[in-house]
Amino acid sequence: YIVGPGSPAREAAKALIAQAGSLPPRKLSAAHVSEIEDAFARHGYAQSTKVNRGAALRRVLRWLWECHGAPKLDQHVRHYPGLRPRNVTVRQDERARIFDAAPDYMRLWLLLCSDLAIRSGTAARLGPDNYNTDTGLLTFTTKYGEKLTLPATAEIETLLGHCSPDTNVSFVRQLWMSEPLCHKVSATGNGQASLNAAFCRLKRKLGITRKVTPHDFRRTTAVAMLRHTRDINAVRALLGHRSLQSTIWYLDHDLEPVALETLEAIKRPFLVSRKEQSA
Repeated sequence: YIVGPGSPAREAAKALIAQAGSLPPRKLSAAHVSEIEDAFARHGYAQSTKVNRGAALRRVLRWLWECHGAPKLDQHVRHYPGLRPRNVTVRQDERARIFDAAPDYMRLWLLLCSDLAIRSGTAARLGPDNYNTDTGLLTFTTKYGEKLTLPATAEIETLLGHCSPDTNVSFVRQLWMSEPLCHKVSATGNGQASLNAAFCRLKRKLGITRKVTPHDFRRTTAVAMLRHTRDINAVRALLGHRSLQSTIWYLDHDLEPVALETLEAIKRPFLVSRKEQSA
C-alpha cells in the first residue's frame, strides 16, 4: 500500500508510527490523530504539503479501518483548503534571453527541464549511468518511482558530448566544474539550492522580474505538448505521471473556448439516430 520514498502516504504512515509506536491498529485513537495534526501545524509545512499529507493520512486511516480492525478515525483529520495549480509558463522572449546568457551547465539543466519536461531536481542528478550514447536515450526513475525513457534532443546531445562517460558525477555538475570560476561556486556543487540561486542571479542580471522558476519550463512544455497533440495521455507519458489527475493539475489553467462548430458537429450522430428511430 505504501509507495515510493518521500510519498505523502509513506510520510503519513511514518507520522502515525511515531505517535502510536507498536500499538495494534485496534488501539489507535483520536488522540493519536490529534498529535499528528499538531505536529503538522508546528512544522510550518507549505499549504500544498498540508493538503497532500492530510489526504494521505485519511487514506492510511481508512485502510487500517477497512482492512486491519482499527477504529474509524479519518474524520478527525483536518481538511485543508485546496490550492489552485501554479499556471505560469515561460514566454518565448524570456526563454531566448535566458538560454542565450546561461553558461553550459545551466543551459543543460534548463534544457532537460524544457525540452524533455524533466523535474529540475531529477535533471540535476542525471549522469552517465542514465544515458545510452548509442541510442541517444535518457533513462531514469521519476520522483514517484516511475521508470521513464526519453530521447535527448540535438542541443542536449551536444552538451552531453562535452561530458565524460567514465564517471559517476552528474552531467550538470561536470559542466559546472569545467566553468572558469568553478572554485567560487558553493561546495555543494550541483545541489538544487545552488542551482536555483544561480538561476535567480541570472534572471536579475537579465532584468527579468517576473517570477519564473525552472519548474515552469516543464509546465510550458506540457502545455505545448497538449496544444500540439490534443492528447492528454501523450502529455502524461512525457511527464511520467502515474495518475492522470497529476497531469490535469499541470493543465487545468489552459482551457480553451469551445467552438460552436464543434458543438454542432457532435450533435449530428444523435440527430441521425433520432431520424432512424422515427423512420
